[in-house]
Amino acid sequence: MDLGLQLSFFKYQGTGNDFIIIDNRLEIFPKNNTKLVAFLCNRKFGIGADGLILLESDTMSDFKMVYYNADGHQSTMCGNGGRCIVAFARKLGIINDSTQFSAVDGLHSAHIANGLVTLYMNEVDEIRSKPKYHFLNTGSPHHVQLMEELDGMDVKLEGAKLRYGLYGQEGSNINFVQKVDNDTFKVRTYERGVEDETLSCGTGVTAVAIAMHHYGNTSAEQIHIETIGGPLTVSFQKKGDTYTNVTLTGPAEFVFKGEIAC
Repeated sequence: MDLGLQLSFFKYQGTGNDFIIIDNRLEIFPKNNTKLVAFLCNRKFGIGADGLILLESDTMSDFKMVYYNADGHQSTMCGNGGRCIVAFARKLGIINDSTQFSAVDGLHSAHIANGLVTLYMNEVDEIRSKPKYHFLNTGSPHHVQLMEELDGMDVKLEGAKLRYGLYGQEGSNINFVQKVDNDTFKVRTYERGVEDETLSCGTGVTAVAIAMHHYGNTSAEQIHIETIGGPLTVSFQKKGDTYTNVTLTGPAEFVFKGEIAC
């Protein structure tokens, strides 16, 4: 691309879910340029990432998170991206070990301890069930389907069938789940906007943990999730029909920084 821009960026990853993060407090980034975002996220021609995140100033909280899918369009909440931007904000000196920030689905609190970032997710009070799957929104829409075996599964192929076949153009993220024991599950996720399997999905594993508890596949309120990119932990409390105090915990690591002409 030739926009005459020289962009500084930071690359972060949370259990293999990787993001380009840009400090946009001076509002220099052309936020409506979907082609630019898609170019930057392209792994062949750009930097390469599952998504792009802008950190911006906010009058109601420490900062604002603006999230784009790899296809260039602004999207719903990203759990691993939320954890990564918290680590980035601390690197910039905007916060210490705790924060409250604004995202597309409202305010989120988070804290950092022992190298792990814990992000408070929104409450969940509606889960829809079908014979073979569950559907719920944890900041982003998620299809949760229990499987006997995940190894060897073509998640991109099977996920795309459900993403478009069941949910149309708007789509849903698709999570395939295998139970390991009472409080541990393996998860593989097809993400809309990326249109492929990702190594991890934060809102996805949150949806899995809540759905598995709600439908009696576990009695635990702290769930360990095994993703291809590494382990995550989801905790919650159930009060009536509402899941509250929902947290997502895992690593969020700085990879590298750089500049790109575009």
